[in-house]
Order: sequence, then structure tokens, then C-alpha cells
Amino acid sequence: MKERILVTGGTGYIGSHTVVELQNAGYDVVIVDNLSNSHADVVDNIEQVSGIRPAFEKVDCLDFQGLEEVFKKYAGIKAIIHFAASKAVGESVEKPLKYYRNNLVSLINILELMPRYGVEGIVFSSSCTVYGQPDTLPVTEEAPIKKAESPYGNTKQINEEIIHDTVASGSPITAILLRYFNPIGAHSSALLGELPNGVPQNLVPYLTQTAIGIREKLSVFGDDYDTPDGSCIRDFINVVDLAKAHVVSIRRILEHKQDEKVEVFNIGTGRGLSVLELIHGFEKATGVKLNYQIVGRRPGDIVKVWANPERANKVLGWKAEISIEDTLRSAWNWQLKLRERGIQ
Repeated sequence: MKERILVTGGTGYIGSHTVVELQNAGYDVVIVDNLSNSHADVVDNIEQVSGIRPAFEKVDCLDFQGLEEVFKKYAGIKAIIHFAASKAVGESVEKPLKYYRNNLVSLINILELMPRYGVEGIVFSSSCTVYGQPDTLPVTEEAPIKKAESPYGNTKQINEEIIHDTVASGSPITAILLRYFNPIGAHSSALLGELPNGVPQNLVPYLTQTAIGIREKLSVFGDDYDTPDGSCIRDFINVVDLAKAHVVSIRRILEHKQDEKVEVFNIGTGRGLSVLELIHGFEKATGVKLNYQIVGRRPGDIVKVWANPERANKVLGWKAEISIEDTLRSAWNWQLKLRERGIQ
């Protein structure tokens, strides 16, 4: 009997790749997604890639009754991976209440339902934004949590606190909080990748859309930072590597191997790359020249951040393995495939 895992936001960018890896690892997956930032045909693509069609329910995690119906319909859910959230930093500044409602209430509903239906644990999709601009690099899990730069970042901090407080109250659940750095790339099949609605908020989709001619030029926000080439530095991690971190986290929960009821792991490569290095890396990996321009700094941008992933390497037995060249090539292949399918 396969162990059943519920994945909220499972048709999204990271969610869809994680569903594939869970199914490859032998889990039975149920996806819940309201399709506010994804498409129903992603389920078809997941089936094409993995050979297995996951169960899919179009439900908003803010709908407590709708969510409870999923728990009733799919008995025996063992653990949850919670991705469902609004995630655009800029939009969160303009619409803070949308972010607080979506990102906090969805988690509260799930945590309330888990004990009711005997769900053992949750893997929570957190972010390196909780660290702000770290005092020392690379950043470890012990680094202080800084005041958030945006309502989005604040929701991640508050959600982590909600999970800690819920577990401390005696709720019979355990949790693993994965603090991601910057997920990029696509599945090697080019059937799954990042497909933002409207103008991309993230660097790599904007970059690939510029390379293919959908966007006129890519803006690099600032070249006068205290970094070797003046552009901001990030830890870019392949989305498939990131997805696999969720699979090992689920296994750890189900095998009762946690040292503490709530564990935190940085999920990154341990290598910082500047925005300009990424652009030149893309040109080298694909042979495509990019039209980009240096513009003024963007408010709220962190200058440099990259992970110390040693805890995840040692404790989870997980490591980022896919090279930046292959990752950027996969993002470009995904963009080319979208054009083939007539999607701009």
C-alpha cells in the first residue's frame, strides 16, 4: 500500500516538479490547487513525465469545508507538503491583506485539519527571505531572523512561528521547514517549468522571455553594489534538486527520524552567483545573446545571500547536484517548448 501525500499548490512551479519526484519515489499523491497561478493541464504533463496521474482537486486552501472534504475523500493522508501561497514580493507590498489572508489562513486551516484526520507531519515551503541581509555568509540555519523586507517575507516568518507554536501546544504533528534559496530551471523533459501569469516577477523566466523575443530587454537592477561585478548575488538552485529535498524530508517524517518535532533546513547550493554571472552563464550554455541593460537599484533588494547547506547535506542526506549550465539550458529548452505549444 503506497503512502499517501497531500501536496497543496501541486500544479505550481515547484509543486509540479515535487509531485513527479514523489511519484517516482513510490508515493501516492493528491494535489490540491485553486489554479490561481497555474494551469490544470499541468496534471497531464505530470502524468506524461512520471507515467502516473496524480489525483487532483480544484480547491482553495482558504475554503475550510472544501479542504476537509479532500481529507474525507482521500482517507489515510500521511503527510502534507504545503506550497500553496501568493509569492510575488512586489505585489505583496501593493496588496498586503491578500498575502496575509492567503498565506496565513491556508496554513491555519491545514494545521487544524491534520490532527482531526491523523496526518503525521508537514513539510513547509519557507524561504531565505526570513534572513533578510545576513550578517555573515554563507548563511546557516542559526542566523537571526531579520525584520522582513516585504509582506510576502513576513508571511513566511509568521507561518514558521505558527508551526512552532502549534507543535509546542501539544498538537500531535511534526514539521520540517525548508528555507529555499532561488529555484530556477525546468524538468529535463521540457514538459514542466516556470510559467508565470503575465509579466514574470522572477529573473530567469524574464531572462528566457527576453532571449526568445517576448520581452524587449532584461533590466539588471544596479551594478554598484559591494560585490565583485557590482550586481546582486544569489544562490540559484535547480528546481528538480529542490523537489528531491521535499521527498527526503517526507521520508524523514514518515520514518520518525526527526531529532526535534520542528526541524529547519537551508536548501541551496552553497555557491553565490551574481546576476551578471548568471546572464553570461546563460549566453555560454545556450549560445543565445541577451539584450540587457543596467538600470538603477530596486528598493528592498538584498545585496548578497547564499546558503550554507551543510545541515541538509549531513542530516537529510540531500545535496544539490545539477550544474548551473544544465539548469540554464533546461530553462531555455522549456521556453522553446512553450513556443512550440503556442504559449507566450
